[in-house]
Amino acid sequence: MQALNLPPFDYKLTQSGENLLIWDVLRRRHVVLTPEEWVRQHVVHYLIGHRGYPKGLLSLERGHTYNQRRKRTDLVALDATGRPLLLVECKAPSVPITAAVAHQAATYNQTIGAPLLLLTNGLQHFCWQVDPISRTNTQLAEVPAYSGLVQ
Repeated sequence: MQALNLPPFDYKLTQSGENLLIWDVLRRRHVVLTPEEWVRQHVVHYLIGHRGYPKGLLSLERGHTYNQRRKRTDLVALDATGRPLLLVECKAPSVPITAAVAHQAATYNQTIGAPLLLLTNGLQHFCWQVDPISRTNTQLAEVPAYSGLVQ
């Protein structure tokens, strides 16, 4: 696996036949360790351990419909009422974060409605605050702490 610039975390790996698996604390089961999954697991642990997001309010691969097509988000952080706070789009480290990736996340967010977007490939991270009324995005220096988003 490629080194990421997200903080390290205690991960549990196991082998199943040809597949290397990683323990997913949200799904509470082992999942195939792909490069994108490696990034997603780092982000999950970063949000829980360093930004204070409650584990029970993180939703992986949440389904939604856009233009009559079923899509899945990589990760959504919710508030206590179930309203989306942060939409996360993860890519493998070999996939650069481009305008096309940003467009994909913004398109998903039209149906999700999260006020924050995070795009990451584990090496590059971009976080934006979204204003749906003025239809503008403001880039943030870091992912806001959960405590600063909820009252």
